[in-house]
Amino acid sequence: MGENQLLELTGSVEQVIYRNEKNGYTVLSLLAGDGEVTAVGTLPWVNAGETLRLVGEWKTHPNFGTQFAAVACERFQPAGEGAILRYLSSGAVKGIGPVMAARLVDAFGDQTLEVLENHPERLASVKGISKAKAQQIASELHNLSGIQEVMSYLGAFGISPEEALQIWKVWGDAAVEMIRMDPYVLCREPVSIDFERVDAIAASLERPHDERGRIRAGISYVLLHNMNNGHTCLPKDRLLPAAASYLEIEEELADEILYEMIQDLTLELDLINGREFIFTPKMHQCEIYIAARMLMMLNFPAQSITGVEEAVAAIEAQSGIQYAQQQKQAITEALSKGMLILTGGPGTGKTTTLNGILNILEQNGERVYLAAPTGRAAQRMSEVTRREAKTIHRLLEVEWDPQDRPVFTRNEKNMLDCDTLILDELSMVDNALFEGVLRALPLGCRLILVGDTDQLPSVGPGNVLGDLIASGLLPVVQLTEIFRQSMQSLIVTNAHQIVQGQMPELGRKDGDFFFLPNQDPVSIRDTIVDLCLRRLPASYGYSPVFDIQVLSPGRKGELGTIALNQSLQSAVNPPEKGIKKAITVNGVLLREGDKVMQVKNNYNIPWEKDDGTLGEGVYNGDVGILLEVDRTGSAAVRYDDKVAAYDLESIGDLELAYAVTVHKSQGSEFEAVVMPMYPGPRQLYYRNLLYTGVTRAKNLLVMVGTPKTVERMVENNRKTKRYTGLCYFLLRAAEEAE
Repeated sequence: MGENQLLELTGSVEQVIYRNEKNGYTVLSLLAGDGEVTAVGTLPWVNAGETLRLVGEWKTHPNFGTQFAAVACERFQPAGEGAILRYLSSGAVKGIGPVMAARLVDAFGDQTLEVLENHPERLASVKGISKAKAQQIASELHNLSGIQEVMSYLGAFGISPEEALQIWKVWGDAAVEMIRMDPYVLCREPVSIDFERVDAIAASLERPHDERGRIRAGISYVLLHNMNNGHTCLPKDRLLPAAASYLEIEEELADEILYEMIQDLTLELDLINGREFIFTPKMHQCEIYIAARMLMMLNFPAQSITGVEEAVAAIEAQSGIQYAQQQKQAITEALSKGMLILTGGPGTGKTTTLNGILNILEQNGERVYLAAPTGRAAQRMSEVTRREAKTIHRLLEVEWDPQDRPVFTRNEKNMLDCDTLILDELSMVDNALFEGVLRALPLGCRLILVGDTDQLPSVGPGNVLGDLIASGLLPVVQLTEIFRQSMQSLIVTNAHQIVQGQMPELGRKDGDFFFLPNQDPVSIRDTIVDLCLRRLPASYGYSPVFDIQVLSPGRKGELGTIALNQSLQSAVNPPEKGIKKAITVNGVLLREGDKVMQVKNNYNIPWEKDDGTLGEGVYNGDVGILLEVDRTGSAAVRYDDKVAAYDLESIGDLELAYAVTVHKSQGSEFEAVVMPMYPGPRQLYYRNLLYTGVTRAKNLLVMVGTPKTVERMVENNRKTKRYTGLCYFLLRAAEEAE
């Protein structure tokens, strides 16, 4: 519904049905016109008895019927003794309950709120209220009116109620005046509203185009925008022209303001190989710390384990394994030195090598922790090692600060209690997360890093695995030999062909890798649906939900995950009227029985295992089945051996998962993978993405589309250049230590 079609609804609040105290999302019953209606929206501190003027639109909820979804709200104080009594009895004002509310209304009648706000000293005449409590009540009322002022002022500029609530939490009653003086404060942490939106607010306030606050915010925005693309810094000679062009100012003025920002430490400048690079202070400190800590670990390594050759021979004799020379080298390096980076593609024996290292470490009484960046990667690590593995966030015991940012409770003051830490899927780990790991490692702890440099890099800024290897300072063993049993897999051999820039073999009609030629996107979609629904289950016994995963390069387009999920949902889990309940989440209908994915880490979602064990936490990339949706909008999702309980807020983190992007699949492995191969944006169709998708298949891979698309992806070897400082800082720290 367009903006010009927004409606107004005025009424009195009868009851607050649900409220999330953290973000202000509220469901309430509103007496409007001839009857009660349900209204929803971010309406913090709205309570029974108040009169509201809401701006929004009518929507139909699949479970709860017609609701008025409010995008803006104007509050009016309750009028009349009855409304005031209901308002105060509802707990709207901290410190006043139903009994006290009745006493106040008896004493002051319809002037009660006026007395509470402007003459709190008169409250002391009421039984049970001291002078101190009277001032506390007045302060609480002042807060309630303050948030209303902030929300009304910012709402006129298109700032959502959720954002206004966060702004008020940061700056309180001073927010409006601060924004009037300098709207670009909204760009700063922890609020971090997008520069373009703030720029529009500043323009409406008729702020000068070349004011210093705007230029400072614009330069920071260009730098942060590039951090979102994986860079940890930018060369000054690229940042300046980009910022000047974006802000439509002279480069000389941008240079002048940048110099100011460096001088007052808003930004950091460092010289890397003779070229000036600009960092945020946080990212500069992060890379400097990683470099220094890694060098310290090299200089003060974990104690070497003796008798490795004999231990390896004993494992070979007991298990019938015959380690290759590279594997023996990796085991020896890991146990004789304090650190090892172990890399290699599919079929090269990383898991066998890792298990050998684990066996010997445990035989020597070492406490070993295993971790990976995502829930799926940690689960997979547990499966192949038959040992517990945690997500890195869980390992570091993450908590959340008042701005909802993660804070690790495991750190320099509360270190991990282990002798060895093994991190898997290091290519997915960004700088900030790796820094968190290093801060929690005790001195003398062995660190073994496992990853595949040919897979996609981390979503966050940094290139940890690539930079550590490029420095040449750390022990690295790259497994290159494909074992005989793996040579029989076309998935494995084709993956290595792709990495080497060669076309995979597409013509085979046997084995585990199939290519189905098709030129038409609609026909490709229909073929993919048929493969999932009928052909693969009939031929291999695979479950369309549990065993088969469709992977697409991107979300949009005829063969993106959004469109594919709609088609697959209709085929695999069609509606059953009166049997399967559904809920709309972010504009997408989720139905009981659907395959869903958690798309961000949430450590507060409670779950119960089949054996009765209770716990909390569902992680980005976890895939499960939507079991139940109840009338309150909450839901239950089964993940393997546990069922997680979602409330109205957390259910927003779920998406359909019949088809997911290759990026989202990283760290996971599936029995069967189906991939559409049809032309798309060059930035999404490149070699590393194709390789990552192929290596997600455990036993079967089917591609549907055009061979030309595969060829384009193989030829497009765009290992995106990431500007980072870690490799240089490692080398500089080593040189300074000599």
